[in-house]
Amino acid sequence: IIERLKKRMELGDEYAFDMMGCFHDEGEYGVPQDSAKAIEFWHKAGKFGYNNIGSAYGLGEGVERDEKMAHHYLELAAMGGNVTARHNLGVDEYDAGNYDRALKHFMIAVRGGRTLSVKYIQQMYMVGHAAKDHYANALRSHQAYLDEIKSDQRDKAAAVLGDRCQYY
Repeated sequence: IIERLKKRMELGDEYAFDMMGCFHDEGEYGVPQDSAKAIEFWHKAGKFGYNNIGSAYGLGEGVERDEKMAHHYLELAAMGGNVTARHNLGVDEYDAGNYDRALKHFMIAVRGGRTLSVKYIQQMYMVGHAAKDHYANALRSHQAYLDEIKSDQRDKAAAVLGDRCQYY
């Protein structure tokens, strides 16, 4: 795995940089645990829309905690199509009281298959920060996503893995 990742990194594969950062962060697959190396690889992956570097800045893991940098990389990841980052931007906006912006982020994440965003929109509806139509649209969008990715292989995997297998 490591050799393949190194070859992919030589070709500029951002996913390979992200994964190598994860392996260094956890000390997996025979790679020594090294926070500095993890941060180095995550910085390279972060330029392409991966959010581990943003999380590192947000939590202060391996780098000094810096909310501005965390938000910067979160936005890059969201713009790059990372639905978890998009959802997390929604959470940040919600926590800041920017409910309209939060709802927009959550809806984009729902269209990308983020189930947790549906739950947030449901909660927003229940406390009056979203309209019934918003919640209904979220449910329809999420169902459309599930219908689009449905396959016999996924169903078989879900049957074998049970609760450990989710459609995101």
